[in-house]
Amino acid sequence: MPKRLIAILALLVFLIGCSAGPREHKEKAINLPDPSQADLEGRLVLGLGGGVSVLNPILSTDTTSSAVEGTIFSGMTKVNEKLEIVPDLAKSWEVSPDGKTWTFALRRDVTWHDGHPFTAEDVVFTFNSILNPKINSVRRSDYIIDGEPIKFKALDKYTVQAVLPKPFAPFLVRSGMSIIPKHILSDKDINRAQFNRKPIGTGPFKFSKWVSGDHIKVVRNDDYYLGKPMLAEIIFKVIPDENARLVALEAGEIDEAGIPPKDYKRMKALDGINVFEFDALTYAYLGFNLANPKFADKRVRQALAYAINKDQLVKIIFKGLASPAYAPSAPVSWAYSDEVAKYPYDPDKARGLLKEAGVDKLEFTMLVNQGNKEREKAAIILQQQLKKVGVKAKIRVMEWSALLKIVNDPTPPKDFEAVVLGWSLGLDPDSFSIWHSSQYPRGFNFIDYDNPEVDRLLVLGRTTMDKNERKKIYAKIYKLVAFDQPYIFLWYPKAVVGVSERVGGLSKPGPAGLFLNIHKVFVTP
Repeated sequence: MPKRLIAILALLVFLIGCSAGPREHKEKAINLPDPSQADLEGRLVLGLGGGVSVLNPILSTDTTSSAVEGTIFSGMTKVNEKLEIVPDLAKSWEVSPDGKTWTFALRRDVTWHDGHPFTAEDVVFTFNSILNPKINSVRRSDYIIDGEPIKFKALDKYTVQAVLPKPFAPFLVRSGMSIIPKHILSDKDINRAQFNRKPIGTGPFKFSKWVSGDHIKVVRNDDYYLGKPMLAEIIFKVIPDENARLVALEAGEIDEAGIPPKDYKRMKALDGINVFEFDALTYAYLGFNLANPKFADKRVRQALAYAINKDQLVKIIFKGLASPAYAPSAPVSWAYSDEVAKYPYDPDKARGLLKEAGVDKLEFTMLVNQGNKEREKAAIILQQQLKKVGVKAKIRVMEWSALLKIVNDPTPPKDFEAVVLGWSLGLDPDSFSIWHSSQYPRGFNFIDYDNPEVDRLLVLGRTTMDKNERKKIYAKIYKLVAFDQPYIFLWYPKAVVGVSERVGGLSKPGPAGLFLNIHKVFVTP
């Protein structure tokens, strides 16, 4: 998934879900300021739902880190409001008739934040670093096709060529990976470099300050190649609790926050705040550690799926602006298919499957990230529903970075039983890094899912170029994964975001997010 898109979506990860319900308050129209009113020395303050772990895009795995990185770094390509791939650091590209050789012509007017020229060598260095097994990048599989790495080379100072072992459907999306500077990192241990806390990029904002657990500040890059940003600086303020973020928005301490269900109607009527609702490339899930013998038998996982009443879960928590999830995709994706096993609520069938699997007593602990109230509430409801079929589920609420450390531990077996999380998905349906067995324990397949047929189809899906054929392939993948239930897919949320009326220059509400063109965003005095 391109880092720029991850960064945009990351701003929404903790802002998802709200209540529609009956309209008890009069709604007001969206009120956006005119650019002529912009305060060119203004500051935008964005809330983060967790602490940042690292500010190196080839190393980070969490959405909060990516949110900040999206303002500092750029990729060769990016997405627009229509979710189309458009030029960024690359001004154009060509592909050979056989689909295996891509040639990118780079912009010649780009400099790094330290003034050093950006060149093709930086692009080659970035992708070769990702491919280097000594570097802790979970994105390596994005650039390996059937076991063979993509070969990147600089044809000249401003031309990059990528030679693929075979045609690779997600490649143009993958080319949006944020680029890191060769002149700073070529002789460093990237895993431990000081750069990871003091990054230098080519993006619209420069890194300024990082106070761990509190905030990160970035400041305007006057030399940004797409034009001088309209904001003087952005503060990313860490506020783990979603209710606290909303209070901060209402108090004018931050400029955006997710709107929880209980506050939806009130916030829609509140002066000074615009409320935006739109579909998100996101789903939430209860994932099981399949390396744990408790969950090795798929009948146990299927039984737990039958024990969960998703309709009740969504109704209680979201009251309208979310829907039950059944597949590892999102309805807004072009590849989405719901022709999968849905495991309707059936406690008797759940008990029967547990008995068939020889399980007399099942206890496990669910990890949930602190401050995400929807997930915390969901865990409590899941606990109550599972209790009805004799399953004891405990809840452990953890600080975000601590939870990530557990699920991302590269040494198996990982020390968790189950976890309530969500995925922000990329434009391309390729989910190799999440589901392929080779991506355990160092990839995103931290649950140790292993299905040889899914592995085969994942490879086929990324090397098939016809879109209609790909859609059929991913439909098969979703069907197999849903049958196995390595995750219990919980809900597809709507993104519901409150933004101060002093903020303008926002993108059209949609899956790409409101802050897509961050250099055009401004605030008024």
